[in-house]
Amino acid sequence: MTRMHVNEAICEALFASPLQPSDALTAEAVADAIGSTVRRLSSTGCTSRVAEEFGDHPEEAADRMRWIRQLTSELCGCLYFPTAEQATTASAGSDLLPVGEAA
Repeated sequence: MTRMHVNEAICEALFASPLQPSDALTAEAVADAIGSTVRRLSSTGCTSRVAEEFGDHPEEAADRMRWIRQLTSELCGCLYFPTAEQATTASAGSDLLPVGEAA
């Protein structure tokens, strides 16, 4: 998966998440929102949700995606995602990559 596809998937997951600009937007909260949304909907489900919202509410969806892209650009150095399916307690933290390098 290329970096562009990783970044698109992250934006789509955040778009489909319940995260709002008024929420406490820490890197941990954003990473949790991405992970829980992908687990709940799958990456395909996130893409479908984005397409549905752009079809039903194009102006609001465009505003949300602009906010999501700004948020991810501000936090991209702070967001870490697992490179393996499950990290063991002994190796926790060693299987993580910054989102900018996750591709």
